[in-house]
Amino acid sequence: MTHPGAMPPFPAGGWLRVAALPALAGAVSVAGFAPVHAWPLPMLGLAVLFHAWSRSARARSAALSGFAFGLGYFLTGVSWVYISMHRYGDMPAVLAAIATVLFAAYLAIFGALAGALVVRIAPGRPVLRLAAAPAAYTLLDWLRGTLFTGCPWLNVGASQAPDAPLAGFAPYWGAYGVMLVAAMVAALVVIAVSRATSMRARVVAVAAILGLHGAGLVLRQVQWTHVAGAPVRVALIQGNIPQDMKWREEVRMRTILDYGRMIEEANADIVVVPETALPAYLDELPPDFLTGLVDHARRAHKEILLGTVERERHADGTESYYNSLVRITGQPMQSYRKHHLVPFGEYIPQGFHWVLAILHIPLQDFSRGPDVQPPLRADGVSFGVAICYEDIFGSEMTTFVPAARAFVNVSNMAWFGDSLAPEQQLQESQMRALENGRWMVRATNTGVTAAIDPGGHVTGRLPTFTRGTLVATIEPREGMTPYARTGNLPALFSALAILVLCAGVRRRPPPPVAA
Repeated sequence: MTHPGAMPPFPAGGWLRVAALPALAGAVSVAGFAPVHAWPLPMLGLAVLFHAWSRSARARSAALSGFAFGLGYFLTGVSWVYISMHRYGDMPAVLAAIATVLFAAYLAIFGALAGALVVRIAPGRPVLRLAAAPAAYTLLDWLRGTLFTGCPWLNVGASQAPDAPLAGFAPYWGAYGVMLVAAMVAALVVIAVSRATSMRARVVAVAAILGLHGAGLVLRQVQWTHVAGAPVRVALIQGNIPQDMKWREEVRMRTILDYGRMIEEANADIVVVPETALPAYLDELPPDFLTGLVDHARRAHKEILLGTVERERHADGTESYYNSLVRITGQPMQSYRKHHLVPFGEYIPQGFHWVLAILHIPLQDFSRGPDVQPPLRADGVSFGVAICYEDIFGSEMTTFVPAARAFVNVSNMAWFGDSLAPEQQLQESQMRALENGRWMVRATNTGVTAAIDPGGHVTGRLPTFTRGTLVATIEPREGMTPYARTGNLPALFSALAILVLCAGVRRRPPPPVAA
């Protein structure tokens, strides 16, 4: 016999719904992110998943639902990996498709583990499972963003940036805290629509959903940072050089000279050039190129931040390569060296060098820069720097504050073509601005080049796949948000505390059945 509140197992053939509905919900949830911005969808998608978990007969059924949800979610949301590997990495189409599916399957494993954990904590207790589900999902998703250097792409919290009510939690708990609250809303939705729930419980659930959203709106009104200096004009250059043309010998010099002209034509205090914009090592540029740029900058009273590849030669004859953003004006040159490298894009993990035989991506063996580096200073403003996808790691950006008064990201999104990736990364930058209460400016090769205010709103952007310069006026800011001080710890400890509490409740015997 089952005690009151226990859900019956799925009927024969129900295993299809265990996988099919969560997979569909995961795929649809991606529309909650940029560029669609239908922010309620990820919460509704999680509601479908949590409902499946609440009715799972055993842990493996919940794991299947979690895996199916993740597979639909990531196959839809990170399908651009195929473009990078096949179109620009020259990997055969079949192998690129297999690799994309395997990558999505790996990311989906963490949802499977979350589902199994929920059922283990609360066997036969649907309401307790719904209480544990948001915490388990958040903790396992944090593990996804940490393990093996991590891949937190499509963090549900980021889907709420910048205008959803729950984005108000970002300066306090960061993206993982927003994810935890969004997942709580999803669990409450299940309670609110369940036929097995009493009317009183439904009313309480709806009130809690409205209360969480209202709290987010109220928290959004608090300003944790303030203007600390005169406004500066920043020119963000978008060269729009196709990735398959960039390294061809016949166009290399033309690309270098084109960027030189765009830098000189930019009417701003600071000019930012995208990630590895110039197809040459910094020390291989024509001798008079950098000298001419520095002389021009001195006359025009501007500073230049150049995305480039630095090369260091060692006494033993070996060389190290760094994906860098270099301030070429001022003596000595100051540089930020990327430390969170992209596996299989910027370095090959140990044991996988055979991949080089089928991938044809230049400059794969970068060296890591230091984990903690000082901000780059330009025109009196200190910038926290993120190169490429480093801006999706929220806790790493907080290492720059309070010293950094603004953030800058340089990226080369040409690797991903006309896909969801550029808009998704822009939204991640918006979340970083929200979390830290600082301006974020982005210079990219093909888009999205944009300026983002401390509230996470895009104040200006260039169309993708166009050549141009965006000039934005930003204000340096001081102060620290609660998230900047504590990082992800409060959100993670809160999720862990919920699981511990649920595990404690589990040990209590169920109420007796009346005769």
